[in-house]
Amino acid sequence: MTRALLAAAHHVPTTDAPTADHWRGRPVAQAPDWPDSRLLDRVVGELSTASTLVSPQECDDLTDRLAQVAQGAGFLLQGGDCAETFGGTSSLAVRRKLETLLQIAVVLTYAGSLPVVKIGRMAGQFAKPRSVPTETRDGVTLPAYRGDAVNGIEFTAQARRPDPRRLHEMYQASAATLAIIRAFLTGGYADLRQVHAWNQDFVARSPVGRRYERLADDIDRALRFVQACNMDLAGTRSVDLYTSHEGLLLDYEEALTRTDPRTGRRYAGSGHLLWLGERTRQLDGAHLAYLTTIANPIAVKLGPATTADEVGAYIDLLDPQRRPGRLTFIARMGAQAVRDRLPALVEAAVSAGGVVTWISDPMHGNTITAPSGHKTRRFDDIVDEVTGFFEVHAALGTHPGGLHIELTGDDVAECVGGGEPIAFDDLHAGYESACDPRLNRSQSIELAFRTAELLHAQFHGNGS
Repeated sequence: MTRALLAAAHHVPTTDAPTADHWRGRPVAQAPDWPDSRLLDRVVGELSTASTLVSPQECDDLTDRLAQVAQGAGFLLQGGDCAETFGGTSSLAVRRKLETLLQIAVVLTYAGSLPVVKIGRMAGQFAKPRSVPTETRDGVTLPAYRGDAVNGIEFTAQARRPDPRRLHEMYQASAATLAIIRAFLTGGYADLRQVHAWNQDFVARSPVGRRYERLADDIDRALRFVQACNMDLAGTRSVDLYTSHEGLLLDYEEALTRTDPRTGRRYAGSGHLLWLGERTRQLDGAHLAYLTTIANPIAVKLGPATTADEVGAYIDLLDPQRRPGRLTFIARMGAQAVRDRLPALVEAAVSAGGVVTWISDPMHGNTITAPSGHKTRRFDDIVDEVTGFFEVHAALGTHPGGLHIELTGDDVAECVGGGEPIAFDDLHAGYESACDPRLNRSQSIELAFRTAELLHAQFHGNGS
Protein backbone atom coordinates (compact mmCIF):
# COMPACT_ATOMS: atom_id res chain seq x y z
CA MET A 1 0.00 0.00 0.00
CA THR A 2 1.38 3.43 -0.95
CA ARG A 3 1.89 6.21 1.54
CA ALA A 4 -1.06 8.15 0.10
CA LEU A 5 -3.36 5.17 0.53
CA LEU A 6 -2.07 4.53 4.04
CA ALA A 7 -2.79 8.12 5.04
CA ALA A 8 -6.17 8.11 3.33
CA ALA A 9 -7.14 4.95 5.19
CA HIS A 10 -6.80 6.92 8.42
CA HIS A 11 -9.22 9.63 7.21
CA VAL A 12 -7.19 12.50 8.66
CA PRO A 13 -7.46 15.84 6.86
CA THR A 14 -4.12 17.53 6.34
CA THR A 15 -5.45 21.11 6.65
CA ASP A 16 -7.81 21.18 9.62
CA ALA A 17 -6.84 20.05 13.11
CA PRO A 18 -8.57 16.81 14.18
CA THR A 19 -11.37 17.13 16.70
CA ALA A 20 -10.82 16.26 20.35
CA ASP A 21 -12.77 12.99 20.10
CA HIS A 22 -11.06 12.01 16.87
CA TRP A 23 -9.55 8.89 18.46
CA ARG A 24 -12.71 7.48 20.01
CA GLY A 25 -14.24 4.49 18.29
CA ARG A 26 -10.95 3.40 16.75
CA PRO A 27 -9.19 0.15 17.70
CA VAL A 28 -7.32 0.55 21.00
CA ALA A 29 -4.32 -1.79 21.10
CA GLN A 30 -2.99 -2.94 24.48
CA ALA A 31 -6.08 -1.69 26.33
CA PRO A 32 -6.47 -3.08 29.87
CA ASP A 33 -9.60 -5.13 30.51
CA TRP A 34 -10.97 -2.87 33.25
CA PRO A 35 -13.53 -4.97 35.17
CA ASP A 36 -15.39 -1.99 36.70
CA SER A 37 -16.38 0.57 34.07
CA ARG A 38 -18.22 2.78 36.57
CA LEU A 39 -15.14 3.04 38.75
CA LEU A 40 -13.06 3.85 35.66
CA ASP A 41 -15.48 6.64 34.70
CA ARG A 42 -15.31 8.06 38.22
CA VAL A 43 -11.52 8.10 38.33
CA VAL A 44 -11.28 9.62 34.85
CA GLY A 45 -13.79 12.28 35.89
CA GLU A 46 -11.67 13.19 38.90
CA LEU A 47 -8.52 13.40 36.80
CA SER A 48 -10.26 15.62 34.25
CA THR A 49 -10.53 18.36 36.91
CA ALA A 50 -7.02 17.88 38.34
CA SER A 51 -4.12 20.23 37.66
CA THR A 52 -1.94 19.23 34.74
CA LEU A 53 1.59 18.03 35.44
CA VAL A 54 3.26 20.11 32.71
CA SER A 55 2.38 23.37 30.99
CA PRO A 56 1.81 24.16 27.30
CA GLN A 57 4.67 26.66 27.41
CA GLU A 58 7.08 23.96 28.63
CA CYS A 59 5.92 21.68 25.81
CA ASP A 60 6.46 24.46 23.26
CA ASP A 61 9.93 25.10 24.68
CA LEU A 62 10.79 21.43 24.19
CA THR A 63 9.49 21.56 20.61
CA ASP A 64 11.81 24.50 19.93
CA ARG A 65 14.78 22.64 21.38
CA LEU A 66 13.99 19.50 19.41
CA ALA A 67 13.80 21.65 16.28
CA GLN A 68 17.47 22.46 16.83
CA VAL A 69 18.23 18.75 17.09
CA ALA A 70 16.25 17.94 13.94
CA GLN A 71 18.22 20.59 12.07
CA GLY A 72 21.58 19.20 13.21
CA ALA A 73 22.32 21.75 15.92
CA GLY A 74 21.72 19.61 19.00
CA PHE A 75 21.61 16.11 20.44
CA LEU A 76 18.83 14.42 22.40
CA LEU A 77 19.38 12.24 25.46
CA GLN A 78 16.30 10.34 26.63
CA GLY A 79 16.58 7.84 29.46
CA GLY A 80 15.09 6.28 32.55
CA ASP A 81 13.34 3.18 33.82
CA CYS A 82 11.71 0.64 31.55
CA ALA A 83 8.69 0.84 33.85
CA GLU A 84 8.51 3.12 36.85
CA THR A 85 6.96 1.69 40.00
CA PHE A 86 5.03 3.41 42.76
CA GLY A 87 7.62 2.14 45.22
CA GLY A 88 10.49 3.57 43.18
CA THR A 89 9.60 7.24 43.49
CA SER A 90 11.73 7.99 46.54
CA SER A 91 13.92 11.06 46.49
CA LEU A 92 17.06 8.90 46.49
CA ALA A 93 15.96 6.72 43.56
CA VAL A 94 14.92 9.69 41.43
CA ARG A 95 18.11 11.59 42.31
CA ARG A 96 20.33 8.69 41.24
CA LYS A 97 18.65 8.50 37.86
CA LEU A 98 19.01 12.25 37.41
CA GLU A 99 22.68 12.13 38.35
CA THR A 100 23.30 9.40 35.78
CA LEU A 101 21.48 11.32 33.04
CA LEU A 102 23.49 14.45 33.81
CA GLN A 103 26.76 12.53 33.79
CA ILE A 104 25.96 11.19 30.33
CA ALA A 105 24.88 14.62 29.10
CA VAL A 106 28.14 16.31 30.16
CA VAL A 107 30.22 13.82 28.19
CA LEU A 108 28.02 14.07 25.08
CA THR A 109 27.89 17.88 25.21
CA TYR A 110 31.67 18.17 25.18
CA ALA A 111 32.27 15.47 22.57
CA GLY A 112 29.76 16.85 20.09
CA SER A 113 30.16 20.56 20.92
CA LEU A 114 26.37 20.59 20.78
CA PRO A 115 23.67 21.40 23.33
CA VAL A 116 22.13 18.22 24.71
CA VAL A 117 18.36 18.17 25.24
CA LYS A 118 17.64 16.03 28.29
CA ILE A 119 14.39 14.07 28.55
CA GLY A 120 13.63 11.56 31.29
CA ARG A 121 11.56 8.41 30.88
CA MET A 122 10.17 9.59 34.19
CA ALA A 123 7.07 10.94 35.96
CA GLY A 124 4.63 8.95 33.85
CA GLN A 125 6.19 5.69 32.59
CA PHE A 126 4.05 3.49 34.84
CA ALA A 127 2.31 1.40 32.14
CA LYS A 128 3.78 -1.18 29.77
CA PRO A 129 2.49 -3.02 26.68
CA ARG A 130 2.72 -6.80 26.73
CA SER A 131 3.32 -9.33 23.98
CA VAL A 132 0.66 -11.67 25.44
CA PRO A 133 -2.33 -10.69 27.62
CA THR A 134 -1.91 -13.44 30.20
CA GLU A 135 0.81 -15.19 32.19
CA THR A 136 0.79 -18.85 33.30
CA ARG A 137 2.72 -20.30 36.22
CA ASP A 138 2.36 -23.86 37.50
CA GLY A 139 -0.89 -24.28 35.60
CA VAL A 140 -2.40 -21.03 36.89
CA THR A 141 -3.23 -18.33 34.31
CA LEU A 142 -3.68 -14.69 35.31
CA PRO A 143 -3.67 -11.34 33.49
CA ALA A 144 -0.18 -10.14 32.56
CA TYR A 145 1.43 -7.41 34.62
CA ARG A 146 0.88 -4.17 32.69
CA GLY A 147 2.69 -1.79 34.99
CA ASP A 148 1.74 -0.30 38.34
CA ALA A 149 -0.72 2.03 36.59
CA VAL A 150 -2.90 -1.00 35.81
CA ASN A 151 -2.22 -3.88 38.21
CA GLY A 152 0.31 -5.35 40.64
CA ILE A 153 3.35 -7.44 39.82
CA GLU A 154 2.58 -10.09 42.48
CA PHE A 155 1.27 -13.27 40.90
CA THR A 156 -2.11 -13.38 42.65
CA ALA A 157 -5.61 -12.98 41.29
CA GLN A 158 -6.20 -9.90 43.42
CA ALA A 159 -2.98 -8.14 42.44
CA ARG A 160 -3.34 -8.89 38.73
CA ARG A 161 -6.91 -7.58 38.56
CA PRO A 162 -6.80 -4.23 36.69
CA ASP A 163 -7.81 -1.45 39.07
CA PRO A 164 -8.74 2.03 37.71
CA ARG A 165 -7.84 3.61 41.05
CA ARG A 166 -4.22 3.00 40.10
CA LEU A 167 -4.60 5.75 37.46
CA HIS A 168 -4.99 8.24 40.28
CA GLU A 169 -1.98 6.72 42.03
CA MET A 170 -0.01 7.18 38.80
CA TYR A 171 -0.98 10.84 38.73
CA GLN A 172 0.13 11.33 42.33
CA ALA A 173 3.39 9.42 41.81
CA SER A 174 4.13 11.46 38.66
CA ALA A 175 3.49 14.71 40.50
CA ALA A 176 5.77 13.65 43.35
CA THR A 177 8.52 12.65 40.92
CA LEU A 178 8.27 15.98 39.10
CA ALA A 179 8.57 17.83 42.40
CA ILE A 180 11.78 15.93 43.20
CA ILE A 181 13.17 16.61 39.71
CA ARG A 182 12.51 20.33 39.92
CA ALA A 183 13.98 20.62 43.40
CA PHE A 184 17.10 18.70 42.36
CA LEU A 185 17.72 20.69 39.19
CA THR A 186 17.27 24.11 40.79
CA GLY A 187 18.93 23.35 44.13
CA GLY A 188 22.54 23.35 43.00
CA TYR A 189 22.88 19.58 42.68
CA ALA A 190 23.16 19.80 38.89
CA ASP A 191 26.24 22.04 38.92
CA LEU A 192 28.33 21.10 35.90
CA ARG A 193 31.58 20.95 37.88
CA GLN A 194 30.04 18.56 40.39
CA VAL A 195 28.65 16.32 37.64
CA HIS A 196 32.06 16.23 35.98
CA ALA A 197 33.62 15.19 39.31
CA TRP A 198 31.31 12.17 39.32
CA ASN A 199 32.58 11.23 35.86
CA GLN A 200 36.17 11.60 37.00
CA ASP A 201 35.41 9.14 39.77
CA PHE A 202 34.09 6.67 37.17
CA VAL A 203 37.25 7.03 35.08
CA ALA A 204 39.45 6.54 38.14
CA ARG A 205 37.81 3.38 39.45
CA SER A 206 36.42 1.66 36.33
CA PRO A 207 38.46 -1.16 34.76
CA VAL A 208 37.96 0.55 31.38
CA GLY A 209 38.41 4.07 32.73
CA ARG A 210 41.85 4.59 31.17
CA ARG A 211 40.26 4.45 27.72
CA TYR A 212 38.27 7.59 28.54
CA GLU A 213 40.91 9.40 30.61
CA ARG A 214 41.89 11.75 27.82
CA LEU A 215 38.33 12.93 27.21
CA ALA A 216 37.72 13.42 30.93
CA ASP A 217 40.94 15.45 31.18
CA ASP A 218 39.90 17.58 28.20
CA ILE A 219 36.59 18.42 29.89
CA ASP A 220 38.41 19.25 33.10
CA ARG A 221 40.77 21.63 31.30
CA ALA A 222 37.86 23.33 29.54
CA LEU A 223 36.08 23.96 32.83
CA ARG A 224 39.24 25.31 34.47
CA PHE A 225 39.85 27.60 31.48
CA VAL A 226 36.35 29.05 31.73
CA GLN A 227 36.80 29.58 35.46
CA ALA A 228 40.24 31.17 35.03
CA CYS A 229 38.79 33.66 32.56
CA ASN A 230 36.20 34.72 35.16
CA MET A 231 33.42 33.81 32.78
CA ASP A 232 29.87 33.65 34.11
CA LEU A 233 29.20 30.06 35.15
CA ALA A 234 25.60 30.65 36.21
CA GLY A 235 24.36 28.60 33.29
CA THR A 236 26.28 25.57 34.53
CA ARG A 237 24.54 25.42 37.91
CA SER A 238 21.08 24.36 36.78
CA VAL A 239 19.67 22.54 33.77
CA ASP A 240 16.37 21.87 32.08
CA LEU A 241 15.01 18.35 32.01
CA TYR A 242 11.75 17.35 30.35
CA THR A 243 9.60 14.28 30.96
CA SER A 244 8.26 11.65 28.59
CA HIS A 245 6.38 8.37 28.56
CA GLU A 246 4.56 6.06 26.19
CA GLY A 247 1.04 7.41 25.67
CA LEU A 248 -0.48 4.01 26.34
CA LEU A 249 -3.52 4.55 28.60
CA LEU A 250 -5.76 6.80 26.54
CA ASP A 251 -8.40 7.28 29.25
CA TYR A 252 -5.68 8.76 31.48
CA GLU A 253 -4.13 10.85 28.71
CA GLU A 254 -7.44 12.33 27.57
CA ALA A 255 -8.43 13.14 31.16
CA LEU A 256 -5.29 15.27 31.54
CA THR A 257 -5.54 16.93 28.12
CA ARG A 258 -6.42 20.62 28.16
CA THR A 259 -6.97 23.40 25.63
CA ASP A 260 -4.47 26.24 25.96
CA PRO A 261 -6.38 29.55 26.09
CA ARG A 262 -3.40 31.32 24.52
CA THR A 263 -3.56 29.41 21.27
CA GLY A 264 -6.68 27.22 21.31
CA ARG A 265 -4.49 24.15 20.85
CA ARG A 266 -4.82 20.98 22.93
CA TYR A 267 -1.91 19.70 25.01
CA ALA A 268 -1.39 16.46 26.89
CA GLY A 269 -0.81 17.59 30.47
CA SER A 270 0.68 14.28 31.64
CA GLY A 271 4.19 14.84 30.24
CA HIS A 272 6.15 17.00 27.84
CA LEU A 273 6.63 14.34 25.15
CA LEU A 274 4.51 11.24 24.44
CA TRP A 275 5.48 8.41 22.14
CA LEU A 276 3.85 5.55 20.26
CA GLY A 277 5.38 2.16 20.92
CA GLU A 278 6.05 -0.62 18.45
CA ARG A 279 2.78 -2.30 19.54
CA THR A 280 0.59 0.83 19.36
CA ARG A 281 1.74 2.56 16.17
CA GLN A 282 -1.08 1.25 13.95
CA LEU A 283 -2.07 3.86 11.36
CA ASP A 284 -5.79 3.23 11.94
CA GLY A 285 -5.45 2.90 15.71
CA ALA A 286 -6.72 5.08 18.53
CA HIS A 287 -3.25 5.87 19.88
CA LEU A 288 -2.02 7.50 16.71
CA ALA A 289 -5.34 9.29 16.28
CA TYR A 290 -5.09 10.73 19.79
CA LEU A 291 -1.60 12.09 19.11
CA THR A 292 -2.95 13.98 16.08
CA THR A 293 -5.14 16.00 18.47
CA ILE A 294 -2.36 17.35 20.73
CA ALA A 295 0.33 19.98 20.16
CA ASN A 296 3.05 18.38 22.31
CA PRO A 297 6.20 17.11 20.63
CA ILE A 298 5.61 13.42 19.90
CA ALA A 299 7.61 10.36 18.88
CA VAL A 300 7.07 7.03 17.16
CA LYS A 301 9.16 3.92 17.76
CA LEU A 302 10.16 2.14 14.56
CA GLY A 303 11.10 -1.55 14.61
CA PRO A 304 12.75 -3.57 11.85
CA ALA A 305 9.39 -4.43 10.26
CA THR A 306 8.57 -0.76 9.63
CA THR A 307 8.17 0.12 5.94
CA ALA A 308 9.20 3.25 4.08
CA ASP A 309 5.53 3.92 3.20
CA GLU A 310 4.62 3.82 6.87
CA VAL A 311 7.30 6.39 7.70
CA GLY A 312 5.87 8.73 5.09
CA ALA A 313 2.35 8.17 6.41
CA TYR A 314 3.42 8.96 9.98
CA ILE A 315 4.86 12.26 8.78
CA ASP A 316 1.72 13.11 6.80
CA LEU A 317 -0.57 12.31 9.71
CA LEU A 318 1.39 13.51 12.71
CA ASP A 319 3.32 16.42 11.20
CA PRO A 320 1.32 17.66 8.19
CA GLN A 321 2.83 21.15 8.50
CA ARG A 322 6.39 19.75 8.55
CA ARG A 323 7.24 21.67 11.70
CA PRO A 324 10.79 20.95 12.99
CA GLY A 325 10.69 19.60 16.53
CA ARG A 326 7.18 18.18 16.30
CA LEU A 327 8.07 14.59 15.36
CA THR A 328 10.81 12.26 16.54
CA PHE A 329 11.48 8.78 15.19
CA ILE A 330 13.02 6.33 17.68
CA ALA A 331 14.78 3.55 15.79
CA ARG A 332 14.81 0.25 17.71
CA MET A 333 16.09 -2.12 15.07
CA GLY A 334 18.47 -4.46 16.90
CA ALA A 335 22.20 -4.69 16.27
CA GLN A 336 21.70 -7.29 13.54
CA ALA A 337 19.21 -5.20 11.54
CA VAL A 338 20.04 -1.53 12.02
CA ARG A 339 22.50 -1.20 9.13
CA ASP A 340 20.17 -2.99 6.70
CA ARG A 341 16.75 -1.66 7.72
CA LEU A 342 17.34 1.93 8.84
CA PRO A 343 18.66 3.56 5.63
CA ALA A 344 15.41 3.11 3.67
CA LEU A 345 13.41 4.65 6.51
CA VAL A 346 15.66 7.69 6.80
CA GLU A 347 15.53 8.16 3.03
CA ALA A 348 11.72 7.90 3.12
CA ALA A 349 11.53 10.65 5.74
CA VAL A 350 13.75 12.91 3.63
CA SER A 351 11.64 12.20 0.52
CA ALA A 352 8.47 13.08 2.45
CA GLY A 353 9.92 16.46 3.39
CA GLY A 354 9.95 15.68 7.09
CA VAL A 355 12.34 17.59 9.33
CA VAL A 356 12.29 14.90 12.01
CA THR A 357 14.59 14.03 14.90
CA TRP A 358 16.20 10.59 14.57
CA ILE A 359 17.34 8.89 17.77
CA SER A 360 18.60 5.39 18.53
CA ASP A 361 16.96 3.04 21.02
CA PRO A 362 19.59 0.29 21.25
CA MET A 363 17.76 -1.53 24.03
CA HIS A 364 14.51 -3.04 22.79
CA GLY A 365 15.80 -4.76 19.67
CA ASN A 366 18.53 -6.57 21.60
CA THR A 367 16.62 -8.38 24.33
CA ILE A 368 17.58 -12.03 24.87
CA THR A 369 16.75 -14.69 27.45
CA ALA A 370 19.49 -15.76 29.84
CA PRO A 371 19.87 -19.43 30.87
CA SER A 372 18.25 -18.45 34.18
CA GLY A 373 15.13 -17.27 32.34
CA HIS A 374 15.80 -13.55 32.95
CA LYS A 375 15.31 -11.13 30.10
CA THR A 376 18.67 -9.46 29.51
CA ARG A 377 20.72 -7.55 26.95
CA ARG A 378 24.37 -7.76 25.97
CA PHE A 379 26.24 -4.49 26.42
CA ASP A 380 28.25 -5.15 23.25
CA ASP A 381 25.02 -5.46 21.22
CA ILE A 382 23.82 -2.14 22.61
CA VAL A 383 27.06 -0.43 21.61
CA ASP A 384 26.97 -2.09 18.19
CA GLU A 385 23.47 -0.80 17.45
CA VAL A 386 24.46 2.74 18.41
CA THR A 387 27.53 2.40 16.18
CA GLY A 388 25.39 1.18 13.29
CA PHE A 389 22.97 4.07 13.81
CA PHE A 390 25.83 6.57 13.46
CA GLU A 391 27.22 4.73 10.43
CA VAL A 392 23.89 4.91 8.62
CA HIS A 393 23.50 8.64 9.17
CA ALA A 394 27.12 9.31 8.21
CA ALA A 395 26.59 7.45 4.92
CA LEU A 396 23.37 9.35 4.15
CA GLY A 397 24.59 12.75 5.27
CA THR A 398 21.82 13.04 7.86
CA HIS A 399 21.97 13.88 11.54
CA PRO A 400 22.19 11.16 14.22
CA GLY A 401 20.03 13.08 16.64
CA GLY A 402 20.16 11.23 19.91
CA LEU A 403 20.02 8.28 22.23
CA HIS A 404 17.08 6.63 24.02
CA ILE A 405 18.14 4.21 26.77
CA GLU A 406 16.71 2.34 29.72
CA LEU A 407 18.89 2.94 32.74
CA THR A 408 19.01 3.19 36.49
CA GLY A 409 21.34 5.00 38.83
CA ASP A 410 21.69 1.88 40.97
CA ASP A 411 24.27 -0.92 40.77
CA VAL A 412 21.88 -3.56 39.47
CA ALA A 413 22.81 -6.60 37.38
CA GLU A 414 20.32 -6.78 34.50
CA CYS A 415 22.36 -6.33 31.30
CA VAL A 416 25.42 -8.53 30.79
CA GLY A 417 28.90 -7.33 29.84
CA GLY A 418 30.47 -3.88 30.14
CA GLY A 419 33.77 -2.70 31.57
CA GLU A 420 32.81 -3.93 35.02
CA PRO A 421 31.51 -7.16 33.52
CA ILE A 422 28.24 -8.76 34.56
CA ALA A 423 27.83 -12.43 33.73
CA PHE A 424 24.67 -14.48 33.29
CA ASP A 425 25.25 -15.99 36.73
CA ASP A 426 25.11 -12.51 38.30
CA LEU A 427 21.54 -11.80 37.18
CA HIS A 428 19.77 -13.81 39.88
CA ALA A 429 21.27 -11.68 42.66
CA GLY A 430 21.08 -8.21 41.13
CA TYR A 431 17.94 -8.16 38.99
CA GLU A 432 15.47 -5.51 40.21
CA SER A 433 13.58 -4.32 37.12
CA ALA A 434 9.81 -4.74 37.12
CA CYS A 435 9.90 -5.35 33.38
CA ASP A 436 12.85 -5.05 30.96
CA PRO A 437 16.59 -5.03 31.81
CA ARG A 438 18.28 -1.66 32.35
CA LEU A 439 21.85 -0.46 32.15
CA ASN A 440 23.30 0.19 35.59
CA ARG A 441 25.16 3.38 36.41
CA SER A 442 28.59 2.12 35.34
CA GLN A 443 27.30 0.68 32.06
CA SER A 444 25.39 3.90 31.35
CA ILE A 445 28.48 6.07 31.80
CA GLU A 446 30.57 3.69 29.71
CA LEU A 447 27.97 3.90 26.93
CA ALA A 448 28.17 7.69 27.19
CA PHE A 449 31.92 7.65 26.56
CA ARG A 450 31.55 5.15 23.70
CA THR A 451 28.85 7.36 22.12
CA ALA A 452 31.04 10.42 22.71
CA GLU A 453 33.74 8.84 20.53
CA LEU A 454 31.17 8.39 17.76
CA LEU A 455 29.94 11.97 18.15
CA HIS A 456 33.45 13.36 18.03
CA ALA A 457 34.24 11.39 14.89
CA GLN A 458 30.96 12.50 13.28
CA PHE A 459 31.44 16.22 13.88
CA HIS A 460 35.20 16.66 14.17
CA GLY A 461 36.64 13.87 12.07
CA ASN A 462 38.61 10.81 13.13
CA GLY A 463 41.96 12.52 12.81
CA SER A 464 41.34 15.42 15.16
